[in-house]
Amino acid sequence: MESTQSTKHGIRKLIIALSIVIPLVVAALFKVKIEGYDWHFLPSIYACINGLTAILLVVALVAIKQKKISLHEAIIKVCMVLSVLFLLCYIAYHMTSDPTVYGDLNGSGELEQYELKTLSSASKIAYYLILITHIILSVAVIPMVLFSYLYAWEGKYDKHRKWTKITWPLWFYVAASGVVVYLMISPYYPN
Repeated sequence: MESTQSTKHGIRKLIIALSIVIPLVVAALFKVKIEGYDWHFLPSIYACINGLTAILLVVALVAIKQKKISLHEAIIKVCMVLSVLFLLCYIAYHMTSDPTVYGDLNGSGELEQYELKTLSSASKIAYYLILITHIILSVAVIPMVLFSYLYAWEGKYDKHRKWTKITWPLWFYVAASGVVVYLMISPYYPN
């Protein structure tokens, strides 16, 4: 029994560590640039991964409402794998590409006067509002997803349900808003 308790305690510590380390590593890797690779195709792939995750999260919700527990569990596992795959593609793209500036029509990396004039304030505000909430919630959702999954795995279904009432909408928002951010920034990606 003591071994089981220490294992559970160790898993909780691992979730907390991952929740701290993953965002820090991603932020640190943004400063690393690997030259000589053209991975401009990755944003469309990770946008599709986000879209698929959002769709599967809805299917998982429907499955659990219909008491199809095995299907729900399998879909959630797929969503977790897709989230890791998204993260790897996202990191690979940003390590091999210069940042894209919203509204930068000529790809110079800076907004020039004529580009500023073509951007509406509303579209800029909407883009940055969605982007900022997407980033913040993508960090917050890491421990929430992992703890929600852990509670189900441990058979603590009441706790699992309480956590997923908050986790599911946030995870869905992160996945869906990732697609929206891509659609808004994609006209400014270099060719």
